[in-house]
Amino acid sequence: MKDALGQVIYVGKARNLKQRLSSYFSAPGPLNLKTGILVQKTATFETIITQTEKEALILESNLIKRYRPRYNVILKDDKQYPSLRLDAKTDFPHLAIARKIEKNNDLYFGPYASSRDVRRTLNIINRTFKLRKCKTRDFKNRLRPCLNHQMNFCLAPCCNKVSKAAYGKIVKEVVLFLKGRTPKLIHQIKDEMESAAITKDYENAAVLRDRMFALQKTLEKQVALTTDFMDRDIIAVARAPELSLVLVMIVRGGYLIETRQFGFAEVISTDAEMISTFIRQYYEKVHVVPKEILVPLDIEDGILIEQWLEGIKKEKVRLLRPQRGEKARLIEIAQQNAENTLRERISQIASDMDFLVRLQGRLKMKKIPRRIECFDNSHISGQEPVAAMAVFEDGRPNKSACRRYRIKTVDKQDDYACMYEILKRRFTAKDARMPYPDLLIVDGGKGHLNIADTVIRELNIDMEFTMIGIAKKDEKQGEVQDKIYVLNQSNPINFGREGDLLLFLQRVRDEAHRLAITFFRRRQRKASVRSALDAIPGVGKKRKGVLLKNFGSITKIKAATFQELCRAPGMNPKVAAAIQAYFAANK
Repeated sequence: MKDALGQVIYVGKARNLKQRLSSYFSAPGPLNLKTGILVQKTATFETIITQTEKEALILESNLIKRYRPRYNVILKDDKQYPSLRLDAKTDFPHLAIARKIEKNNDLYFGPYASSRDVRRTLNIINRTFKLRKCKTRDFKNRLRPCLNHQMNFCLAPCCNKVSKAAYGKIVKEVVLFLKGRTPKLIHQIKDEMESAAITKDYENAAVLRDRMFALQKTLEKQVALTTDFMDRDIIAVARAPELSLVLVMIVRGGYLIETRQFGFAEVISTDAEMISTFIRQYYEKVHVVPKEILVPLDIEDGILIEQWLEGIKKEKVRLLRPQRGEKARLIEIAQQNAENTLRERISQIASDMDFLVRLQGRLKMKKIPRRIECFDNSHISGQEPVAAMAVFEDGRPNKSACRRYRIKTVDKQDDYACMYEILKRRFTAKDARMPYPDLLIVDGGKGHLNIADTVIRELNIDMEFTMIGIAKKDEKQGEVQDKIYVLNQSNPINFGREGDLLLFLQRVRDEAHRLAITFFRRRQRKASVRSALDAIPGVGKKRKGVLLKNFGSITKIKAATFQELCRAPGMNPKVAAAIQAYFAANK
C-alpha cells in the first residue's frame, strides 16, 4: 500500500488478496484507529504474484526490510543490539563486544537486550575463565604479560604461559556457558576437579573448584522453568492502543536465561500476523535457534516458518501452540511478563508526554515538541569544519535520524556562515524529505538564532515550529546556568522551578555537540593519515590499510625498523626503504 507521495506504508501477503484487502476497506464494522488512518493514507496498491506461498513469505520479508513501512512490524537494526564475538580463527581466541555481525567464521552470541547485560556477561567470563583481553594486534606484538595477568585475570597466552590445548579447552567451556549449558559445564568441571584431586594436582583442582563455585553462583540467579532440560523460546504478545509489545522468554537447558522485549508503535497486523513477521525478522539476526518455539496463537504460515527456521538451524525446529500442561504454563508466564512490561512502558510514555507538555507551555509553543532537532558546529581555527544534527523524538534520542555534515562553502572560521549552510541544506535537497521538527535548537546565542530565522524566511518555510538558541553561561558575569533565547525577546527564558526542562535542553545540545566533535575528530584522523602516508611512493590505499592494521598507528610505523617493515604483509624492501626515507626527511 502506498500513500499519495508513492511511499510504501504497508506490505502484506495473502493467499486471497481480495479477501485480505476487504478486511481493511470493506469491513462491516468500524475500523480501529490505526487501521482507519492506514485506509485514509492509502492512495494506490501494487501487487506481486508469486509461484508459491514460500516465495510470498520470503518476498514479504525482503520488501519490509527494503522499504521499512510505517505500519509493519520492524525490528531495529542489528547494530543497535550488542553481541559477543569469539574470534575462532586464531589459536588463542578472545571475547569482545560487537555491534555489527559480519559473515565470517567467528562465533557470535546474542544479541543482548542492552549494553549493561552484555558487559555483565563479559565480566563474569573474564573473572571466571580468564581469556586474553588484548586485541589481536597487541597480542602479536606483546613481549611480556600485561597487568591483567598479574591481577590473575588472564592466562597470558601472549607469552606462552598456557598451552594451545589447555586454552582451547577453556574456550570450549566459555562456548558452553554462553549457549546456556551452565549445569552441564558445572558437572564437567566437577569431574575434572575430582580427577585432579585424585592425582594430587591440588593447584589445578583449586582453580577448577573456584571456577565451579563461580558458575554455581551464576546458576543460582537463573530460574528453573522445565524439567526436560530442553532449549526453547516462548513468545508472547501484549497490546494497547498506543503500543504493541512482543516478549521472548529464552530458556536454555530448562533454565530461564533472559527475556527480551520489542515495542512497536503503529502496527496494524493481527496478533498472529505480528508473531509471524516478528519470528522471521528476529531469528534472522540471532545466532542460536532453539529446537522449540512456543507461541500463544495458531499461525497461518506455521509450516512454512518451520521450514524456514530449519534452513537456518540445519535441523528440525518445531513451532508449537500448547493447549495444556507444562508448556501452556510457560506461555502464561510469558504473557504475564509481556503485559507487565507493556504497562511499565505505557506509564513511561505517559510520563515523557507530560514532560513534553510542560516544555511546550514553558516555551509557549503551538505544538507538543515530539520531534526536536539541534544543530552544532565543530572545528579548530576553521580547519576541517563540520556540523551535526541531533534528533530527539518523544523525549528520546533517535540516533538513526541524526545527520553529520561537512562544511562545503566556508573556508575560514565563521560560525554564523557554517550555521547558515547546514540549516539551508537541512531544509533543501534530500534532507527536506525528513519531517519538520516541532522544536529547532541552535547551539549559540541570539546571533545563531537570527541566522536560523534568516534561513527559514529565505526558503519561505511555513513556520509551524518553534526555534530557540541555547548559549553557555558566562561565569565571569556571574551567570549560574545556560541561557535559552527565543526570537524577538531580548532576555533569556526563566525556567524558575522547572529546572529539569533546562537540563533536558542541555542534554539535547550536548548530544549534538558530541556528534559534531566525534565527526570532527574522525575527519581529523583521516586527514593526518592521508598527509602522512599518501605522499610515499608505492603506498596506495590497500598497502596503507595493511600498514595501519599491522602496526596500529602512524607513530609505530615511524618507529619500525627496516626489517619490521619488510615483514609486514604485502611489503617489499623498495617500499620499506621509501617509507623510512620519507619519515627521515619529514621529522
